[in-house]
Amino acid sequence: MQGPRPVVLSGPSGAGKSTLLKKLLKDYENIFGFSVSHTTRQPRPGEVNGKDYHFVSREEMQKDIDAGEFIEHAEFSGNMYGTSKGAVQAVQAQNQICVLDIDIQGVKNIKKTELNPIYISVQPPSLDILEKRLRDRKTETEESLLKRLSAARVDLELSKEPGLFDLVIINDDLEKAYSELKEVLLE
Repeated sequence: MQGPRPVVLSGPSGAGKSTLLKKLLKDYENIFGFSVSHTTRQPRPGEVNGKDYHFVSREEMQKDIDAGEFIEHAEFSGNMYGTSKGAVQAVQAQNQICVLDIDIQGVKNIKKTELNPIYISVQPPSLDILEKRLRDRKTETEESLLKRLSAARVDLELSKEPGLFDLVIINDDLEKAYSELKEVLLE
């Protein structure tokens, strides 16, 4: 894994990682590239295979994990998610800084590899605000929403571990959060 140091963005669903990431990739498309994760979940409306995720079967993903093709992988809500070595190498081959969107389990797994990224946690100002954001999306069933909120509580607790993240951004104001993200990355 040669090239500039990758960036890991982590944080609970609804914290604003994707929004910040989209702004970054739009404003600095020649500098940053997104590592497209694999998942076994079904695409949501508007999601594109190969752009938002690589949508694969559980069998296919497990085979690649067993073959050592993944840097990290985890299971959430009955679906598998993971980052393949190939996805990171594809970005690095474009001579771009690779940005990975990874959950807390993935962060802990990457800590055990030689990837050596900059670790950034994007967090909501509160769980109440996070719940409102998730409800406003209208992409979740009540059951999956409660699972995401429960995962967010765990995520926020685990993210307090000293040394786990290089930077924690509280996303209560999008422009302010984006400024903080740019400041650390453009160094």
